[in-house]
Amino acid sequence: MAKLYFYYSTMNAGKTTVLLQSAYNYSERGMRPLLLSPGLDTRSGPGRIASRVGLSAPALAVGPDDDLLTLVREALDDGQIHCVLTDESQFFSRQQIYQLTEVVDRLKIPVLAFGLRTDFRGQLFEGSQYLLAWADELKELKTICHTGAKATMVLRVDEHGFAVTEGAQVEIGGNDRYVPVSRAEFKLVFFGNKRVRLFERETRPEQTSLLSASPGPNNSTKEPS
Repeated sequence: MAKLYFYYSTMNAGKTTVLLQSAYNYSERGMRPLLLSPGLDTRSGPGRIASRVGLSAPALAVGPDDDLLTLVREALDDGQIHCVLTDESQFFSRQQIYQLTEVVDRLKIPVLAFGLRTDFRGQLFEGSQYLLAWADELKELKTICHTGAKATMVLRVDEHGFAVTEGAQVEIGGNDRYVPVSRAEFKLVFFGNKRVRLFERETRPEQTSLLSASPGPNNSTKEPS
């Protein structure tokens, strides 16, 4: 039975890497995944999903007014789709998350949505709010705070490592702007004006496309259906 899965975490937990590996697993088995990504994130170029470890794959760039159910139906004209995978799903609207549920319930296609749970102020993104409410299964991807504790939140920081506490909810950036932290560390930095330790500034190596790569040894990981 098709389901809607929400894979959520803070920054730097490997969400995009897991998405690309899942897409590759489908392709390696002769199945067709459809990758969707909000068009506002153009760090890797329009219509491309890329991970920090250097992997990438083409994706359909989605605008804020696009109907995701319609996009998937149109993609079906080119052949069967076995899975829909969405990157940066926190940026989708409530209506677009509803449309993903329709992809599952009407078209019987599993959807794997990957995204952040909360923003730099500790508040839910709209897309994440409704994925948490409507997904059939929730799966947390874990990473660690620089303190060694489990990281569950993300800070937006300035060049000195101090928290940015105001501004637009959506501001695209990498390790130079965002740091994953535990809740305890979030409170010390965001409310207590503590300086956080910054990651080294992010570099983007030449991207290797997973979906166009030659198949390697069969991966035994079973994908959701």
